[in-house]
Amino acid sequence: MTTKREVVEKMCGGKGHVIIDRILGEKELNGKCRLYAKVTIEPGCSLGYHEHHNESETYFILAGQGDYDDNGTVRPVKAGDVTYTPDNHGHALTNTGDTDLVFMALIILD
Repeated sequence: MTTKREVVEKMCGGKGHVIIDRILGEKELNGKCRLYAKVTIEPGCSLGYHEHHNESETYFILAGQGDYDDNGTVRPVKAGDVTYTPDNHGHALTNTGDTDLVFMALIILD
């Protein structure tokens, strides 16, 4: 199985672009998950604030550092951290470092 790379400009109103390497999609995840992907946010870029409805999303930070907006509360994140955004909540992520911010993203359908 190969990954599918997608570069999204100003994702969810963020700055710059976000690189998404899709690993598995709904079909491979039997309709229980919408996305399993490695995501890269380069220095100076961000993934803008957005809400999830009828789904939740988890990030596992692999490398780099950033500011994670957890439904309006901003906190720093770094390699090894895990974030969770439940149904009907929102989040955003900004790369605050000088290296790539890389994380695994998993969106589970409710």
